[in-house]
Amino acid sequence: MAYFEDAKIGDRLELGSFTFTAEQIKKFALQFDPQPFHIDEEAGRRSQFGGLAASGWHVAAIYMKLIVASLQRRAQEGISRGEKPVAVGPSPGFRELKWLKPVLAGDTLTFASEVCAVRALESRPQWGLVNFYNTGVNQRGELAFSFIGSAFIPRRPAA
Repeated sequence: MAYFEDAKIGDRLELGSFTFTAEQIKKFALQFDPQPFHIDEEAGRRSQFGGLAASGWHVAAIYMKLIVASLQRRAQEGISRGEKPVAVGPSPGFRELKWLKPVLAGDTLTFASEVCAVRALESRPQWGLVNFYNTGVNQRGELAFSFIGSAFIPRRPAA
C-alpha cells in the first residue's frame, strides 16, 4: 500500500521469521528486562515458562525490526519501478498487546500484519488512519504474540 486509498481490509503483509537464541534472549534481557527467567536458563526451567523465555518486549522489538525492513524493501522496489516513495506517517499508538504463548530459546516466530480497519480523517484531510492486526506465530502454528497498531497513511494527492 502506497497511499491510504490503496489500503483494503484483509490486505496482508508477511514480514518474515526470526529464531530466538538463548544468547540473544539473555543479551536483550540483561539490558532491558532483567527478570530471572529471561537471563538464567535454570531459572527459566523452574519458572512457569519451563525454559529460558524471551522478553515480550524483545518479541515486540523483533516485530518492529521486521516491519521497518519490509517498508524499506517495498519503498526500494517502488523506486526501482520509477515510483516516488511515500513516507508512512507516525503511529498514534497500539492496543490489545498480547503475549499469548511463551517464546523460548530456539523458537521461531513468523510475523505478519493485516489491515483490519481504515478511516479517513476529517481533522487531517491529508492523512487516513489504518489499523493493522499484527501477529507472531510460532513453529507449531500457535499464535504467540498479537496487537492492533495504528498508522497515519498519506492520502493520494489530488490530480
